[in-house]
Amino acid sequence: MPYINVRGIEHYYEWVKKPSDSLPKPVMVFIHGWAGSARYWQSTANALLDQFDCLLYDLRGFGRSGGKPTIAEASESVAESQFPEATAAAIEKLTYELEEYADDLAALLGKLQLQRVYINAHSMGASIAVLFFNRYPQKVEQGILTCSGIFEYDEKAFAAFHKFGGYVVKFRPKWLGKIPFVDQMFMARFLHRPIPKAERQAFLQDFLEADYDAALGTIFTSVSKVQSEVMPQEFAKLTVPTLLVAGEYDKIIPAEMGRQAAAMNEKVEFAMLPNTAHFPMLEDAPTYLRRVGEFLQIPTKVD
Repeated sequence: MPYINVRGIEHYYEWVKKPSDSLPKPVMVFIHGWAGSARYWQSTANALLDQFDCLLYDLRGFGRSGGKPTIAEASESVAESQFPEATAAAIEKLTYELEEYADDLAALLGKLQLQRVYINAHSMGASIAVLFFNRYPQKVEQGILTCSGIFEYDEKAFAAFHKFGGYVVKFRPKWLGKIPFVDQMFMARFLHRPIPKAERQAFLQDFLEADYDAALGTIFTSVSKVQSEVMPQEFAKLTVPTLLVAGEYDKIIPAEMGRQAAAMNEKVEFAMLPNTAHFPMLEDAPTYLRRVGEFLQIPTKVD
C-alpha cells in the first residue's frame, strides 16, 4: 500500500486512474469524514475516471494513516529524517484542529507536486475543505462539499454530545464487528436508503480502528463554540466556486444547515438530494453524480 510522510506522519493515499490513459487529467482529491476513510469514496472516484485522475487519502489518525506518534515513534521519525529539527517541530505542533488538517492536505499536495486540484469532501472533511479553500485558494479549481453546513452554539447540547462521543470512542471493542447485523444497526442513523453490505462493514471497521486521540480530538474541535463562530465567516469569504450537496433526511448535518451555509455566499450552489441522508453519494449515486456533473459541466457515467 502506498504511504507518504506528511508533516512527520505516515499517510495512506492511492491513485484511482484509468490504466490506459497516457496523458494526465485534472486531479480530484477526495476527503472523508469523521472516523471514516477514503474507502467509501472508491465508487464515486471510479465513476469519474473519464474526466479525472482521482486522489484518495486517509486523514491523519483515521483509516490506514497514522495518528500522532508516541515519543519513541516520533524519535525514530526524526532520526530518519533529512531535516530532523524541522520534522521534530512539525510533529510537536500537530493538533486535532481542523485548520491543521487543512495544512496536512496542503503538505500532501506539495509532496505529490500537485499545483491545482478539484476537491470533493464529506462531513467533517467538508469543514476541513472549506478552511483549505480559504487558506489555499490558488490550489483549488472547484469544490464539492457533501453534507456540510453551519450550526449555532448550544452549550448544553454540545456538552452532551461531547460526553456521549467520548463514551463512543472509548468503548469500541474490536469484536463488535463480528456480531451479525451490527453494521446495519451502526449505520442506521446515517442512512435513509440502504447501501451495499461491504460499504457498511468497511465504515464500521474504520470506526473501530480509528486512532483514539484523533477520533476524540476531532469530536471536540469539529463540534465546538469556536467552529460555530468560525464556519459562518469561512463560508462567507469563499472565493472558490463550490457545490454543497445535502441529504434530505440527514440527521447528522441536517439539510437546513447546508442551505443556510450556501445562502451566505453567491459562490456556493446548494443542491438537496431527496430520499437520502448522510451518504447521498452511496444512497443515490446516479442522482449525486448527475448533480456533480452539472456543476462541473462535465459528462458523468451514471449507471
